[in-house]
Amino acid sequence: MNEYYRFFNLDETATDEEIEARYKELKAKYEEDRWLDGEAGNEGAKNLTKLETAYAEIKAARAQKETDGSSSALDEVAALLRDNKLNEAQAKLDSFNERNAEWHYLQACIFYKKNWFNDSKKQLEIAIELDKDNKKYREAYGKLNAKNDYEKRSARNEAESAPAYDEGQQMGGNACTQCISCCYTYLCVDCLFSLCCGCR
Repeated sequence: MNEYYRFFNLDETATDEEIEARYKELKAKYEEDRWLDGEAGNEGAKNLTKLETAYAEIKAARAQKETDGSSSALDEVAALLRDNKLNEAQAKLDSFNERNAEWHYLQACIFYKKNWFNDSKKQLEIAIELDKDNKKYREAYGKLNAKNDYEKRSARNEAESAPAYDEGQQMGGNACTQCISCCYTYLCVDCLFSLCCGCR
């Protein structure tokens, strides 16, 4: 048994509530003991210090375990996305209580794969807000904005040039150039979501 749990006279399967209750109980006891005369008072003060150390270590270890578990589960979501199992990936994400920046990034990946680009953009904005220095999130956001801007320009250009036909030009005018630009933009965004998060 971990020495810190032993000090609490609990095992590692104890719930957070049991640990909290035991901590309060021991703290009250040792705070009273430290005012005793002689060695008993010294022992009470030492036990109070040991208690605070044990409590801090147990809390830190449990928090780390929870974080590790969360990271592992997020890796499972990314694996599901690589296999294009979008419904399973979404169900896994929905089961999370704590939703950190990576959670929102993976949600953006799912929305992107479903062609829900506005929803994907919103999730990326949340991910960036939670982790402002993350290069992966910022690059994905920039590429997605570039794709959205390209679509708007294309739609506007198509509407403006639809009735015009110049006999000196080939039918479709600048179609090849536009097609190449479109393919490049989509490829950049798709690669980013595929490679950075392993969503393909």
